[in-house]
Amino acid sequence: MTKYSACIEMLFAPETDDFPRRIGLAQAAGFELVEFWLWSNKDLDAVERMLAETGLRLAGMVAEPFAELTRESDHDRFLAGLEKSRDVARRLGAPVLICQSGPLLAGVARARQHAALTLAMARSADVLAGSGVRLALEPLNDRVDHPGYYLTSTAEALDIVAAVNRPEIGLTYDLYHSMVMGEDPETVLAGRLDRVFHVHLADHPGRHQPGSGDLPIQQKLAWLEAQGYAGAVGLEFRPTGSTADALAMMRGSLA
Repeated sequence: MTKYSACIEMLFAPETDDFPRRIGLAQAAGFELVEFWLWSNKDLDAVERMLAETGLRLAGMVAEPFAELTRESDHDRFLAGLEKSRDVARRLGAPVLICQSGPLLAGVARARQHAALTLAMARSADVLAGSGVRLALEPLNDRVDHPGYYLTSTAEALDIVAAVNRPEIGLTYDLYHSMVMGEDPETVLAGRLDRVFHVHLADHPGRHQPGSGDLPIQQKLAWLEAQGYAGAVGLEFRPTGSTADALAMMRGSLA
């Protein structure tokens, strides 16, 4: 059975600006998992307290800082931040940190950027070794949401994960970003689903709840589950109205 995680950067945002309170709203809506983006702009004491009070678990958060991992000279800054992110993840019980590649660098050969990103993941594995926290590299689309982003290919991301070949390093697979890039999940993940640590979803166009657009999300989620994916599925979409109405539409479309 699919384990949904409420991304409370987006869900319950229409209802309250009180970020920790969104954890309580997620519990009331029936969730057992939540996730968010940056930790450095949160009241971590309040977040920790609400997780304890509700019994909800934190499925993941972003590894800070955002960095140009395609540029080797930016690696040390990222790795210093990754140590702090690792410690916060352990404090809050998050098993997965999510990271992005950074931009496609002008005037730098793509092969060199690929090598730099691979090195960043290998060095990140050393930072996380023995911590119980894993790092999930996330491809994003550059057609709608992230123009200029380097890592738009799921196949390339999986090639990097395979080259690093460490249990600490895997993939965040976002059905929305992948399908916006014209990928077929069943093709790009074939034989390599074991390297997917976390999944995100949203519909297209608009990046709203499933049922608001035309992506075959129900079919692709069923395939993921049939192939043995048992991790969390993060609901990283913008509700078109209230969160309750968006969740009702989503549940109807995925039933």
